[in-house]
Amino acid sequence: MYFEYGEKEKLYLKNKDKKLCAVIEKIGHIYRETDKDLFSSVSHHIIGQQISTKAQATIWSRMKEYIENIDADNVIKIGADKLQSFGLTFKKTSYIIDFAEKINNNEFDLKGIWDRTDDEAIKELTYIKGIGVWTAEMILLFCMKRPNIFSFDDLAIHRGLRMIYHHKKIDRKLFEKYRKRFSPYCSVASLYLWAVAGGKIKGMEDYGLKGKNKENGQTRKDKGDSKQR
Repeated sequence: MYFEYGEKEKLYLKNKDKKLCAVIEKIGHIYRETDKDLFSSVSHHIIGQQISTKAQATIWSRMKEYIENIDADNVIKIGADKLQSFGLTFKKTSYIIDFAEKINNNEFDLKGIWDRTDDEAIKELTYIKGIGVWTAEMILLFCMKRPNIFSFDDLAIHRGLRMIYHHKKIDRKLFEKYRKRFSPYCSVASLYLWAVAGGKIKGMEDYGLKGKNKENGQTRKDKGDSKQR
């Protein structure tokens, strides 16, 4: 499953912004995988916090091999010790089990959240231990497939904006200017900004890093203890 968008969204963004238009034309269609299961997606994001993509993939592969269906009931059934044996820290294990218990105790509405607005869904997701605003936004984009997600807390989004528009710094006011320009398809714009930040187009410089150590184009990873509610 990939994040779904097509010519309508691309044409809208290209008509709104000449520089982004050139980026879209050079890169072409971007295929980014999604996970339609919310419990699985939240667990996957918690696992990935503060570790490399490779380490995240290794742990996730071990879990998927042992648990055919990663849901609240199965996570509670296998218990903390088994989860930690896959490579999870004690803290991340406690976050995932706490989320599973909240679902089983009806403290978190796993189905009802799909009907919430973006802001409402983010608020509910940050009620989960270990989930900060950035992680919640990524879940909305890569699980719930919301079309208008644009994360101010994402370092690579800032980097992509600096590279495309030759800014030295992206403050909140400037960021909101681009959010307004790309809306209602900010999620698609985000895909292209991430691609640019990751070096997809050769020769593009990060104007905010001249004379400084360059960033690696990674998106932000929330700290596992970012929320403890």
